[in-house]
Amino acid sequence: MKTVKEIARDMAYYSKGNLHDIDHFLRVWGYARDIADGECLSKRERYVLEVAAITHDIACPLCREKYGNTDGKNQEREGAVLVRAFLRDAGIPGELLERIVFLVGHHHSYDAVNGTDYQILLEADYIANALENHTPPSAVRQALKSVFRTKSGIEEAKTMLHLSSHS
Repeated sequence: MKTVKEIARDMAYYSKGNLHDIDHFLRVWGYARDIADGECLSKRERYVLEVAAITHDIACPLCREKYGNTDGKNQEREGAVLVRAFLRDAGIPGELLERIVFLVGHHHSYDAVNGTDYQILLEADYIANALENHTPPSAVRQALKSVFRTKSGIEEAKTMLHLSSHS
């Protein structure tokens, strides 16, 4: 089974030098790792989370070309197919691969979150997007109430997005 770092290298190569895409998945991966450090994930859950964080936007280049944008629903639909093919030779056991495909195929869906790995992926991606998009503090505060569920994710968001702990 490929290591998470090997998959990250493969994803950087797959990104064909698109520095924005590479920087984004590295940020999401980093935030996911940081949040996971404060939550009780098994080694298997941690592996799934980290691989999903690295590959969650695998469909962005295709979506830009095919649709002219990176709309979340298009990313989810196309990403589920692409990530399965991308990881085909990674030696990931079927159950873990299916979970990664599920997470990539739902990383813009905030309803019916069915696991800590899923919740952390949403939170890590939100933090990265909020930084990249210069999201106003008022919107971040609202997301802390509506999106974030993990104690570690809330603390990570407050730290990275420069909100006081009293927000």
